[in-house]
Parts: sequence; structure tokens; C-alpha cells
Amino acid sequence: MRLINVTKKYGEITAIKNININVRNKEYLCIIGPSGCGKTTLIKCIAGIIEPDEGEIYIDNKLMNNVPIQDRGVGYVFQEIALFPHMTVYENVSYGPFVKGLSISSVKNIINELIDMMKLQDRVKDHPSALSGGAQQKTAIARALSSGSRLLLFDEPLGSLDVKVRKVLRYELRRLVKDLGLTAIHVTHDQEEAMSIADRIVVMRSGEIVEVGTPLELYLRPKTLFTANFVGEANFFVGELIDIDERGNVKVDVNGKVFFSSCKLNFETKKIVVAIRPEFIVMGRKTSKAKNSWKGVIEEKIFLGSSFRFKVSTDNDVTLVVKAPLSSEAINWRIGDHVNLVLPTRYLLLYPYPKEGLERAIALETFR
Repeated sequence: MRLINVTKKYGEITAIKNININVRNKEYLCIIGPSGCGKTTLIKCIAGIIEPDEGEIYIDNKLMNNVPIQDRGVGYVFQEIALFPHMTVYENVSYGPFVKGLSISSVKNIINELIDMMKLQDRVKDHPSALSGGAQQKTAIARALSSGSRLLLFDEPLGSLDVKVRKVLRYELRRLVKDLGLTAIHVTHDQEEAMSIADRIVVMRSGEIVEVGTPLELYLRPKTLFTANFVGEANFFVGELIDIDERGNVKVDVNGKVFFSSCKLNFETKKIVVAIRPEFIVMGRKTSKAKNSWKGVIEEKIFLGSSFRFKVSTDNDVTLVVKAPLSSEAINWRIGDHVNLVLPTRYLLLYPYPKEGLERAIALETFR
């Protein structure tokens, strides 16, 4: 599937602007971004629910502009579990072939196979009101597949489900798509969900694409400050470029303290934003002779289940967030304890200071 300069406006508001995406065959693509960034508008344009004002949409190299939704060969699964309440599970799943004029007997094996794959064998005679949220969404997915669609569109399909059900179902979704050799575009506000199931992720903001990459690329080497802040969590502090040593390490001054980064510098501005993920910071009690060692005092400690989240105030007025795995040492750390932080050079990311300012560059709110 290809989108070329797709734009949609509502009066003076531009919902999406100049969207260009190439979705690979059999790819599981996730689209993420803050609320109001245009994710749902985009997927509805692909489905044919909304017609774009500008641009072209191709599915299987066929232009889809002005092609009705029923003729696009896509399966659409909504966040709101839109099942027919008067139909049983079996009747809902068989609805697609029925409206296409296919005899139920000719596709009976496919319908039964989908019901088996979704583990709904014991619920085929039940109506949606008798099903749990997870079973209802499984039925909706099976119904989307029964029409023979090779492209599946998921619009926040797990958003209304309980956390544990959501985590189980997201892996089942990916397995199903991969086992059947389908292509999927999955819109979600849940970054963890996208990171765990996507082949690639599209990050959107204010109706535009900010960045596209694999989950690992976006996490370890985000190209923009916004992605670094939106995907996962990051510490940011402003510094000034001092020099680049003979090994290619970049020297940066932050509040009078010199830091080294092994990341390649691909810009020339002197004012720099340094970023690092909280879990990459090594925290201990003993003073370290390692590069990028920083003394601090624990100001806050929060238990997250499998880890602890600390706020540490450093000796030159910079506050850092640090995440430490569950261990006897981390359990015993207390607010007020003096600690030593080491910021590994390979995880210190460097960005040119943005013209609009750091706070605005990383803000999750949209600016039209």
C-alpha cells in the first residue's frame, strides 16, 4: 500500500498533511502519536470512510481514491466493538461472505477455521451481549478476516479492553497476521503495544509524520527530540559543544561539567541537547572513575513492579530520572541517599538545539 501526499482538512484545521507511506507486503505497521495528531483520520482515509482532499492512495498498485469501502478489499476493526447485537458469533463472522453473495456452504471451512483460530468454538451460538470484551473483539477480527481481506486496518482495536486481556490479544493479533501472510496497519496510543508487535512504527504529530523506523531504531537512535520523548522516556539537558577528540567522541559542557558521547555529530550548531534513557543510567553508591560520572542525591523513589523509578538531583543543579531493575541494592536505596551516576557514552544522544525551544519541541500537545 502506498500513500502519496495525502492531505485532509476540516475547514481551517488540517487533520493530516502530505502523508507519504510505503507499507510493505505482509508487514505489521503501527501508527502512534498524541491524541489529535491525525492517526484515526489517516486510517479512515485508507479504508475509504473519509476521502482525502489531496493526494493518492494505492492498494495493490490500484488507485483507491473515490473507490467505495466495500470495494477496497480491506478489513476494518474499530475501537468500539461494532458487532451486530442480534446476531450470534457464527452469524457475525459469516456476515462478510454473505453480503458478497457467497454461499455459506462454500466458505464454511474458512469460517470454522477463523472461529478455531480465535478460540471461539464454545461461543458460536452466543450473542455479543453474552461475551467478554476480549471475546467480542476476537469476533470482530474474525469477521474482518472472513471477507478474504489481505489488508487489515486496526483502529485502536484493544483500547477498550482490560490491561491483561489487551496484552494477550495483541500478541495473538500479530501471530494471526503473520500466520495468514496478511498486511496490517494498526493505530494505537499505547507505545508499549506498538513496540512489542510492530515491524515498523510511524510516529505522527500535528497531522504530519515525524519519523518512521523499527521499534529498536526508534528507541535506541531516535532521529528527533519528539520521538525520543514520546517513545519511552528520556532525560534532556542543554549543553554546549566543546570539541571532538581523536577517537570521535564529542565533548559537551553541561552546567560546567564535561560529558563525552560516542554518537556521531551530524550538525554544526554549538548549542546542543543531550538525551539519555533513564534505564541506561547506571546508579551506585561508590564513586566511579568512568567517563560521565555524576554525583547526586535521591529525591524521589517509585516502585513500578519490575523496577524502581528514581529522581536524582545532581551536584550542578540537573535533575535526572533513573530506572533501576528490581534488586536488593535498589530496594535499599532511600530518599536522601547520596549516589553516583554513570551515563555511558554510547547512550548519550545529541541533537541541535531546536529553534522553537526544547520544551515546545518535545511537547506532546499538538500545535496547529
